[in-house]
Amino acid sequence: MNDFQTPLKKARGWGAARTGTEHFVIQRFTATALVFLGLWFLYFVINLIGLDYLAAKEMVSKPWNAMLLVIFLISIFWHAQLGIQVVLEDYIHGSLMALVVQTAVRFIAVIGAVISVFAVVRIALGV
Repeated sequence: MNDFQTPLKKARGWGAARTGTEHFVIQRFTATALVFLGLWFLYFVINLIGLDYLAAKEMVSKPWNAMLLVIFLISIFWHAQLGIQVVLEDYIHGSLMALVVQTAVRFIAVIGAVISVFAVVRIALGV
């Protein structure tokens, strides 16, 4: 049997191209960022031990600490959402159920990140 279709022609229509690579790169980028941010966060939390509320608030209010804390929070929620997405794609095969669960996970991650960043901003600005 002669098959005159190219491999690209055979692959068309079998799924989304390029999104897997982008997902992989973003997941690795957030993981790498979280290694360094996690070490900073551990150092930051250790320095908070024994401080009273006002001193801890003052430490969070410092621009570098507030900025790194916001980046840490966004990275952790983004990375968690990407990881849960991969697990759900592997184990949930019904298209409607997969859509509902993926949307719920993304919604929860966004809400968690927004609330966390809002809290840091309120502390940092003294509101």
